[in-house]
Amino acid sequence: MTPTRHFFSAPLFSAQLTRAIIRFLDWLADHTLPPEKIATHQKTGMRGEQDAYFHLRKLGYTMVARNFRSSHSRGEIDLIGWDKDVLCFIEVKTRTTKDVKPGEAAVDQYKRRMIKAVSRDYLRRFPPSCQWRFDVVSVYYDQPKTSQPQIEVFRNSSLTA
Repeated sequence: MTPTRHFFSAPLFSAQLTRAIIRFLDWLADHTLPPEKIATHQKTGMRGEQDAYFHLRKLGYTMVARNFRSSHSRGEIDLIGWDKDVLCFIEVKTRTTKDVKPGEAAVDQYKRRMIKAVSRDYLRRFPPSCQWRFDVVSVYYDQPKTSQPQIEVFRNSSLTA
């Protein structure tokens, strides 16, 4: 007797369902709540972070924090997750076109310095031997509302510039 295969694998189906529910709730909020005074580029950035979050989960990352801020340092880290046994501090850059400056090139020296300071504060929770790295994720939307994004992950980016 051969085992039967399920059409939906539980983890994949769960992630797809979660993503669909989040998209539906975002749509519902857009159509029922009074409009928030959030700039279009900030909305695009928040959407990019959300798509990057789910993309990294698909790649096997275990996500542990979003928009982490420290009381000791300025700035924030967009995403923090484990890639196997390496803790990853992830900066997400979202663009609606590749015509100007690529997302990964927009992580300038000032931003790297802030991420380094915040990541040091986060690492105080772990033993000194904890392996970590800095990743940059570029998210591109050709048409802001309709298309699936193109996502590029740059692992082990440098925090010095």
